[in-house]
Amino acid sequence: MTMHSRLALAGLLLAALPLAQAQDHPPAAQHGMHAHPAGHAGHEHAGHDPAMHQAHARAALAAAVADSRRDPANVARDRYRHPQQTLEFFGVLPHHTVIEITPGGGWYTEILAPMLADHGRYIGALVDPLAVAHGRSRDYQQRTLDGFKAKLAGDSERFGKVEVLTFNPAAPVLGPAASADVVLTFRNVHNWRSGGQAEGYFKAFFDVLKPGGVLGVVEHRARADVPADDSSGYVGQDQVIALATAVGFQLLGTSEVNANPADTKDHPNGVWTLPPVGRHEPADAARYQAIGESDRMTLRFVKPAG
Repeated sequence: MTMHSRLALAGLLLAALPLAQAQDHPPAAQHGMHAHPAGHAGHEHAGHDPAMHQAHARAALAAAVADSRRDPANVARDRYRHPQQTLEFFGVLPHHTVIEITPGGGWYTEILAPMLADHGRYIGALVDPLAVAHGRSRDYQQRTLDGFKAKLAGDSERFGKVEVLTFNPAAPVLGPAASADVVLTFRNVHNWRSGGQAEGYFKAFFDVLKPGGVLGVVEHRARADVPADDSSGYVGQDQVIALATAVGFQLLGTSEVNANPADTKDHPNGVWTLPPVGRHEPADAARYQAIGESDRMTLRFVKPAG
């Protein structure tokens, strides 16, 4: 059976199933909390076996992660980014509508787009270059958007159903209200805080999610709170939680799946000193490669159902 067939079969099994519980395999107890059911939390459907749903979801996700068409450079980073465990923790299922915020070069797109193609929706939400000022910022956003679209166009079999949405970062609108099951953001919050736009982003996440929908956040984790103009790329975990809860989200759980205790967080060029960027002196390459990628928080929030 081909990889595409395995994805399709796994997705078919889940097409009409309710949102299922995702397990946090690493220790998940921070802030006195444990993992709770994701998606429409607490909604049980009689006659459905949660264990069976979970097994089908894991199989579909595992097939997407194992897809041989993924960029080898992206696969090499799985040991730092843990896509299987991370997406299981967030409760992503093949029939979901998922919005990924600023997907960059499409690292997670390679996993999510095939997984969601048959029965769900994958929406890549990127900054509209025309909504930012002329100059380097606009040029960067245009290159990012063009690069993402080029990646999609280069493989219509995998990415032909991907939807691209552009938004104004000063007043984000990510789609019709209450239209998404899951919103995901990976290592972006520090940028929004430094630009004074974090509150608007989290409000947009809340607005676009269905009641019971999940916001999944992965971010570089500082030792403690940092000022808004901090340039290290790290953010305090309590600060991210405060941003989400201030607009109405509830924290469902935390995971240490993307933690890195070897990260001392005192590098000369912040998180960009570490892989994959590696902004350091050549003589220090072995030192920072041994540390690996940054220590990261992994947080799951829910939009209350009532």
